[in-house]
Amino acid sequence: MRYRHVSCGLVRHLWIAYGVVEEERMAPDPWLAIDVATPPAERARELRRAWEAYLEGGPIERVRTPIASSWQRSHAAGVDPLGARLAPLTTDTDAASDRWRSHPLAAAAPLIKSLLAPVAEQAEQLIVVSDADGTLMWVGGHAAVRRDAAVSMNFTEGAAWSEEGAGTNAIGTAIAAGHALQVFAAEHFNAAVQPWTCAAAPIRDPDSGLLLGVIDLTGRVPTVHPLSLGVAIATADAVEGHLRSTMNERDGRLRARYEERVLRRGGKRALVTPSGRVIGGDGVIVGTGERLQVPAGGGELLLPSGAEAFAEPLGHEAAYSVRALEPAREGRRRSLLKLALLGREKAVVELGGRLIVVGRRQTEILALLSSRPAGMTGDELAADLYGDAGQPGSARVQVFRLRKVLGPWITTDPYRLAADVVSDVARVRGLLDRGDVRLAAESYAGPLLPHSEAPGVERERDQLDRWLRQAVLASDDHDALWAWVQTPTGEDDLTAWKRLLSEIDYCDPRRSLAAARLASLRAGMV
Repeated sequence: MRYRHVSCGLVRHLWIAYGVVEEERMAPDPWLAIDVATPPAERARELRRAWEAYLEGGPIERVRTPIASSWQRSHAAGVDPLGARLAPLTTDTDAASDRWRSHPLAAAAPLIKSLLAPVAEQAEQLIVVSDADGTLMWVGGHAAVRRDAAVSMNFTEGAAWSEEGAGTNAIGTAIAAGHALQVFAAEHFNAAVQPWTCAAAPIRDPDSGLLLGVIDLTGRVPTVHPLSLGVAIATADAVEGHLRSTMNERDGRLRARYEERVLRRGGKRALVTPSGRVIGGDGVIVGTGERLQVPAGGGELLLPSGAEAFAEPLGHEAAYSVRALEPAREGRRRSLLKLALLGREKAVVELGGRLIVVGRRQTEILALLSSRPAGMTGDELAADLYGDAGQPGSARVQVFRLRKVLGPWITTDPYRLAADVVSDVARVRGLLDRGDVRLAAESYAGPLLPHSEAPGVERERDQLDRWLRQAVLASDDHDALWAWVQTPTGEDDLTAWKRLLSEIDYCDPRRSLAAARLASLRAGMV
């Protein structure tokens, strides 16, 4: 599906830039580098003089406000203005390609190419997409221009074009300013970039509202044109429209799957996305446009009104059922059950703010039931506790003992936790579902009940360990790797230590420990 949504305001912006209509005495657009009435060579010379004067300690004059602010930020960041240092490479080409393939904007690549490729080829421009940090993920367009840009200013996949990395440039400055803009000639802070002109527009995720990346058109100075900025803006707008359409389709599927189930439970409830958008329910929990901060794995939260609520994950954190908690009244409010199960022999259990002591077998029951919100039959619980030879009667005895301390918050037929449950296991799983691998690894205190031999606990323990390890190894985050090798499961992971040693900087003090640990593990294998 193609989107060519261009607002009336943008159309007028383009006509003004092109000189078709007058600007009705309005001030010049501060985000546009040049209009058709200004000779580019004359403006380039004027900018060069202003840039040289600033480097000699003079005031910033005859420079647009966004560019002046960017020069000051670039200078404060220690960017070399004389071109001796180019934008640094933060990753190699293969890693940058992998990042691009997994990035949300990659799905819009056909749309970006269809809108910009004809313009880029004829005008000898490059089409560029960066991530939210300004790292170039994909560069397309005229082959000769690509080679020239890569050689002369390190404008290639994997290079960091944030203001801190490259100084004033359309990509980095659009990120810093939160606005589309065009940068021309000596407006670039780094002299190596001044033979070029670029126009860039940020792209935001319509779901989370967060910056996803930047789309950019870059060419040599003689190719400068005021319409380049409008084309970049229109393309970014089309991409956001495409993402919004995809989001709306996803919301429809979530409503079809979960909304009836949420409403059937009664009370003030809402169907909420992981990003905190309310997409269904009775509509009384939040006002229009308000978002909720839903904790990973579910749990307690405050509504914008200040009222308390509880979020229950649906599926693999595909959505949440958020229930407004009624004022505390006798017999009306569900109790909150908190479980700490990772790296422990027995669970730390808190019910309604009160610590409860439970035995090893009761701990295993809590671990199993907390992973099965819908509950378990007697046969299922017996098999997960004792194996194939387990008898429902044995499980029933253990549940009876547990009910003495939990009271009505554990039910029978099926066996189920009736309280609001939060656990460290659910938090790690929720973080993994959200893709926050580093925080998941940092939150992982160790295996689930590491000494338990209950078959169901062993299954849940192995699944979580493998999921976290695979996510860490697949991520491009050495801090996540570091967190993983600090865990009881990861401390002997030879592959993880090798990966960490290959990825951390030579000056990183953790490198010597990684090398020593790797040598120790290899020696133990001999």
